[in-house]
Amino acid sequence: MSRPLVALTIAGSDPSGGAGIQADLKTFSALGAYGTAVLTALTAQSTRGVTGVHTVPPGFVREQLDTLLVDVPVDAMKIGMLAGAPTVEAVREFLAEAAPPVVVLDPVMVSTSGDRLLDDGAVSAMRRLLPHASVITPNLPEAAVLLGRDEARDLDTMRAQACALADLGAQRVLLKGGHLTGPDAIDLWVDAAGERVLRAARVPTRNTHGTGCSLSSALAVLAARLGSWPDAAAGAKSWLTGALAAGDSLDIGAGPGPVHHFYELWSTR
Repeated sequence: MSRPLVALTIAGSDPSGGAGIQADLKTFSALGAYGTAVLTALTAQSTRGVTGVHTVPPGFVREQLDTLLVDVPVDAMKIGMLAGAPTVEAVREFLAEAAPPVVVLDPVMVSTSGDRLLDDGAVSAMRRLLPHASVITPNLPEAAVLLGRDEARDLDTMRAQACALADLGAQRVLLKGGHLTGPDAIDLWVDAAGERVLRAARVPTRNTHGTGCSLSSALAVLAARLGSWPDAAAGAKSWLTGALAAGDSLDIGAGPGPVHHFYELWSTR
């Protein structure tokens, strides 16, 4: 029997289950991949926000990676919350040595709810990490932090910022435009071949917790499966749009709830 596609998430934990490691593992499973995980941080978090962060020592993050990878072959890797510069550097050193084929870097700095999840001293370390990823998937506030610019307010500014991120060393950029207003949810894909605007009807919901984590995890799995980055980006956006549309049926928490990762596999009662 052939083994399933194996995906790894390097990220922080979300006790509410909607974002972070938990969202990544759910996404992997929903898309037919076997999920593995290396934890970088524990958070005190609910759908209402983040109240505390406890980081895992960087040396132990590296020990988790080395112990796992010597035993389990990984086909796709997603990197999320790294919290601080020492952890960012530990992951950068690992990627430089291991050179995995599919690496999706979600440079988690600002959550959908607006919570800052990366300390200021780690921003320059995050910039040094960009060239080691196959693709980066920042949202508009994160792109602004990486570039030291104001947040993009339209598609033209998104284009300029995506190209500026490529100039920093990013091989491919999926710039997420969910913070824009309008009838469509617009993301922008940029690589050496050009650009592609990804559009979907905006889902009228407040349940958007973990959208960035879930999209980047879906992109990692689909890239490894399809062998085409643009097709993987389009497929990941389509899947996430369905998960967003079904999110209201979960009714989890008093704040912005999670998307429904398993909307294609089971239904709520």
